[in-house]
Amino acid sequence: MGVLRLILRLLGAVLILAALWPLVRETAMGVSEAGHSFIPLGQLWFEINPASLNMLQAGIQRRISPGLWEGVIQPVLTWPAWPVLIGTGLGLILVGRTRRA
Repeated sequence: MGVLRLILRLLGAVLILAALWPLVRETAMGVSEAGHSFIPLGQLWFEINPASLNMLQAGIQRRISPGLWEGVIQPVLTWPAWPVLIGTGLGLILVGRTRRA
């Protein structure tokens, strides 16, 4: 159980660190452009690895439910990337924390 908690905490820390990239990009775009907008999670994922995003979409639509993709996953992919990454990272860290008796 201790190894799983360590992995969850490390993964959470990596996600929080990864959130800095879109946050810095958004800040730089906001300084250079008047019509600043946020970087959606789906756009960031597509820039990093489009094949995995397409594979996830095909797998969910074909094997699980097209409604799950369209009703749940797709809206989440339109959310700003850095808050999603920070929130997920903090959640993993909280789940992986050691419990005090």
